[in-house]
Amino acid sequence: MLPEIERLLVLQDRDRKIRALKQELKTAPLERKDLDSKLSTANTQLDAAKLKAKENEVERKKLENEAQARRDQIARFQTQKFQTRKNEEFQALSNEITRFENEVRQLEDRELELMEAAEKLKATAAEADKTAQSTRALFERQVADLASKTQAIEAQLTELEKERSTLAAEIDEDLMDTYQHLFSNKGEAVAPLENGICMGCHMKVTAQTAVFVRGGKGIIHCENCGRILYPAES
Repeated sequence: MLPEIERLLVLQDRDRKIRALKQELKTAPLERKDLDSKLSTANTQLDAAKLKAKENEVERKKLENEAQARRDQIARFQTQKFQTRKNEEFQALSNEITRFENEVRQLEDRELELMEAAEKLKATAAEADKTAQSTRALFERQVADLASKTQAIEAQLTELEKERSTLAAEIDEDLMDTYQHLFSNKGEAVAPLENGICMGCHMKVTAQTAVFVRGGKGIIHCENCGRILYPAES
């Protein structure tokens, strides 16, 4: 194999690794966003559970006050009823007392329903709190792991780019330009020729091209895709 091809293959290996590491770095913000989203969801669910429990408490207190207000009014009606000497007023007060007593019972029934619901809401809030705490702990661990991973990738990337720069300096400038153009546009610049087929585009090359590649007759390109070829059997 031509020394130039060997150097290009080593360079291409480093470029593949650099490309893969850069892709990993691109996904890091997405991973962080996903972690943020999970934590936000857990916190939102906890806030919603707490809000429902609070609304239940406020409603129960309101009903309790309304019921007490009616009880107080019933007591006043009772006093007025035994102070009046008019039969019509006595009957009217009795009717009002009955109406208010019915309303008190309805309010008390609703209070009981809310008390039963409060127990369920309390359990839901406790579970949401537990989930939020575990999600927060997991979030902190995963964020720390992601930061360590990113730092390690950046260190690898710095080392590889330094090595690549040294390798690139050893390659002819025109050949380097050709390589760079192919690698950027094709994904791979140098490809093996196997049984007369370019393994970059999987197309068959001419017999003459195959002979030149196997014979190491300089830098030979695939006439189909333009990649630089080298014999797979070498």
